[in-house]
Amino acid sequence: MTKTEKKTKKIINKEEKERKLLEAAFSLFIQKGVYNTTVQEIVDKAGVAKGTFYLYFKDKYALQDYLITDISRQLFSSAIKYVDKKNIVNFYDRIIYIIDFIIDKFVENQELLEFISKNLSWGVFGDRVSSLVDDSSSEMLDLFRKGIKDNNINIENPELTLFMIIELTSSTVFSSITINKPLPINEFKPYLYKKIRNILSD
Repeated sequence: MTKTEKKTKKIINKEEKERKLLEAAFSLFIQKGVYNTTVQEIVDKAGVAKGTFYLYFKDKYALQDYLITDISRQLFSSAIKYVDKKNIVNFYDRIIYIIDFIIDKFVENQELLEFISKNLSWGVFGDRVSSLVDDSSSEMLDLFRKGIKDNNINIENPELTLFMIIELTSSTVFSSITINKPLPINEFKPYLYKKIRNILSD
């Protein structure tokens, strides 16, 4: 085996261990909650040594943050692909369809909603609001900035506006989906989408 082959095998092995840790943690967090899950349980389920865990994550809460950010980012990426496939070109409609796609995913999988809780914005901005600066970049943020520019929409701070839209969505649909308050989700959607359009039109 050549040095290159050994190096490639080592990288693949490392990625495989990380994938197993993430899958094991997500499964346990969904079943038991983060607080009731131990690092030992995660590594046992993943089939890796406990020392391996700490090569990747400081503690289980750092792993939780990573999962929330990664899953949220995947949701936005899937939603963007969906609107592209639907050939929805109007900027306002694109934003609504992206939000609608994500809400429907949460309706299909309430465990996922409860895990992400009200942290959907991490998929765009990471787990710190301090990321709301001009050099922030993500697929969703890039799409939003481009839409604002291409449509000559007068929004002073696109990053903050998108953050508010996502936070409004994640906080209100959580209650609407889980306890039907203030309204069941299908009745609530029109009010939410009208408010989002208003935010973009102000």
